[in-house]
Amino acid sequence: MTFGILSLIVLAGLAGPLLAASGRVLVPVVVGELLAGLVVGRSGFGWVHPADPTTAFLAAIGFAMLMFSAGMHVPVRQPALLQQLGRGAVAACLCGALAVLGGWVTAQVAGVSHAGIYAVVLASASAAVLVPSLEEAGLLDRPEGLAVAAQVAIADVAAIVLVPIVLQPSRTTRALLGAVAVTGCAVTLYLVVRALRGAEWVHRLRRTSKEREWALDLRAALLVLFGLAWLATRIGTSVLIAGFAVGLVVAATGGPKRLSRQVTGVAAGFFVPLFFVVLGARIDIRALSTSGALIGLAVLLIAFGAAIRLVAALATRQRPAAGLAATVTLGVPAALVAVGLPEGVLSPGAGAAIMVAALASIAVSGLGVSLLHRRLAGAPPQGGGPQGEGNGDRP
Repeated sequence: MTFGILSLIVLAGLAGPLLAASGRVLVPVVVGELLAGLVVGRSGFGWVHPADPTTAFLAAIGFAMLMFSAGMHVPVRQPALLQQLGRGAVAACLCGALAVLGGWVTAQVAGVSHAGIYAVVLASASAAVLVPSLEEAGLLDRPEGLAVAAQVAIADVAAIVLVPIVLQPSRTTRALLGAVAVTGCAVTLYLVVRALRGAEWVHRLRRTSKEREWALDLRAALLVLFGLAWLATRIGTSVLIAGFAVGLVVAATGGPKRLSRQVTGVAAGFFVPLFFVVLGARIDIRALSTSGALIGLAVLLIAFGAAIRLVAALATRQRPAAGLAATVTLGVPAALVAVGLPEGVLSPGAGAAIMVAALASIAVSGLGVSLLHRRLAGAPPQGGGPQGEGNGDRP
């Protein structure tokens, strides 16, 4: 890693907002960042090397901060979310059941092994991509958007827990214990924050931090995030769980808007775009083109992913557009590929097929969010405003 390569990655990351702002269709910023990664990485000019230790570590930080930001955006303090939680849970469970069948059929038809991996891909979702898209479209204060957000959040967490299990079934016990340990630490953190929120010395210290621009809220949040990420990697589970858990704690305790802005600046301004550019650079599209079976694998994952969500949406009396919006998946496929390729569980072609399907799911989800936004345009919003409104800078 050099400053030249780092400048190239930051430049490639600008493709995300440029593409997102180029038309009327809501295009997630991540799409442009991934496509730019394809151009500068293995599928294109080969300027960015994801295997470089410094590059890989910076991307891992971006991955953790991506999940942290996603957890912060989940509107857990909105009463309307609890009203939609049951519908979202039913839809997520139905998708999971159908994904088991879809993963088995996919493996049989495409002639590949590891059906469990493809079942997890089909069952997974990505709150990190969907929640900001719903917020941008003004759907997080409407029951339809909250139901989709609840479904995706539940599916995201469940699939994250399953990633190390399907990749290395022999480590199932260790992975589950790791998830429990990280969750326990997050719950303890939540209780500590709740206990300290009324302390006068905490308010005084945070006021001083604000006046002198010490950014103590951000420092404390990053300390907990990196500490839990270290714990997760040490005990054999994923940093996805650590990042998402810390973000949920901040969201559940009503974290200050100042912290949200600071995290957005650090994460969305540098680390998260870097992660997606490096992820795109890791994908080898050429490997996918060497086999018709692998192309069929990508097509099956795309088709089953959308069909499963549409069935779940109809079964839970949601609009078809909501089912399309819930199709998005990225973090789990990225984790499966990032771990499965070095360990030889997945071939380069299979990894490319999984990531192509993930990219397609983002496009399908963007279409669903756009259609849902149009269907609900003009209807009065229900529930509260965006997460964190009215909290000011109080803990």
